[in-house]
Amino acid sequence: MRIKPTKRIIVAIWLGWAIIMLLYFALVPARFKVERPDRALFWTAAATAEGGAQDNKHYLQDPFLQAHVAWDSEYYLAIALDGYEAPYIERVGTFVGSTGGPRYWPFVIPGGADGVVSDGFSLSYAFFPFYPLLIRTLSVPLSLLGLTALGTAALAGVIVSLLGALAASLAMFELGKDELGESGGLRAVYYLLIFPSAFFMSVVYTEGLFLGLAFSSLLLTRRGHLGWAALLAVLATYTRAVGVALFIPLLIAWVRDGGWLALDLEWRQIYFSGLPWKAIGRALLVFAPLIAFVLWRVSYYGMAFSRVEEEFFGRGLLSLGATYGSWRAAFENLFGTNQQATTYYLIEFGAIVLAFWACIRGLKRYPDLAWFGLLVVVLSFTSGPAQGMHRYILAAPPVFLMLSEFGRKPLFDRLWTLASVLLLSMMATLFIFDMWAG
Repeated sequence: MRIKPTKRIIVAIWLGWAIIMLLYFALVPARFKVERPDRALFWTAAATAEGGAQDNKHYLQDPFLQAHVAWDSEYYLAIALDGYEAPYIERVGTFVGSTGGPRYWPFVIPGGADGVVSDGFSLSYAFFPFYPLLIRTLSVPLSLLGLTALGTAALAGVIVSLLGALAASLAMFELGKDELGESGGLRAVYYLLIFPSAFFMSVVYTEGLFLGLAFSSLLLTRRGHLGWAALLAVLATYTRAVGVALFIPLLIAWVRDGGWLALDLEWRQIYFSGLPWKAIGRALLVFAPLIAFVLWRVSYYGMAFSRVEEEFFGRGLLSLGATYGSWRAAFENLFGTNQQATTYYLIEFGAIVLAFWACIRGLKRYPDLAWFGLLVVVLSFTSGPAQGMHRYILAAPPVFLMLSEFGRKPLFDRLWTLASVLLLSMMATLFIFDMWAG
């Protein structure tokens, strides 16, 4: 007898996935080691050499759940434990201070006394606050377990990521069911959880939380709950900058519901009695993530964010020149002698083609999801450095809807499952040993 897909089954699949991921991260380092360094990118060799940068990061050294923390995990844990000015975090961008600090309207960035050279900005400013805030909040009850502060924060980060993955799975099921029926929704969730970069939803990274917030916002937008959808969109924006793209599906829903026409009618109806507050309120909900992002951007944190992103990480909004140069060099690496770089960029370019194909293909069928996914992909792709795309496209729902549609064919389902799981295990293993996994 065929079992009908339900939310309870989705929860069971997620729970099984979470347990398997936790066991995998515990068993792999107990069984073997990898050869250092990792030469996938031009800068990774120095960072992954024995005794290199990764081995000296204060916030990554606690043995509890150490396999679940690497690279950017350092900053999330630092912010959660000690704030944006946490010690032990590298800084970038020195400048000569003046009385009250150098001025950036409408804020003042502290810079010390006249003529004193500031030590710049902590790299932590490149990361948004909501995920570290949840880690800090959850660490309070978890402190009763008696772990170290770092161990407690790591546990809190993993729990938040896993719960975010659950929310993403439930929302993905509903979105898939809308487009492909219940079995299609089930396949979409399955392909999401076994995607090569899906392990990021089980470690101290923002992927799990961001996908949970973004996909849930998309679902609530479709269901007509603009208030809750806008709230989740704002929280997603304060988790990762690309969450601002959620204003697009909110705008599409508003237009579909006759928001513009209603605005016109209300103006005529209450022309003499005041403003159309209801229409204005709905407009504020639609543009809430954009407003939230602008408020962040003009604050001290937002300006420090831009400074660190540009000077250290080399990223920016629509950095077309840098993007062309970096991805051109990446393409050349496909045909070079460095097999690690060739393998890495094969995965990157495969992810890019898959994401653009899925999003463009879905524009007519589900424009709300496709435009959001396309904006996520474009903003990520054009930010500068040629890296991380297989992780960023997790936030594009059309990828999993297209895979689910193809998965109706048993041949595709079996072959994709085999390829995806093998790549997932390879990428997760690299992360476990602090090698570059995107």
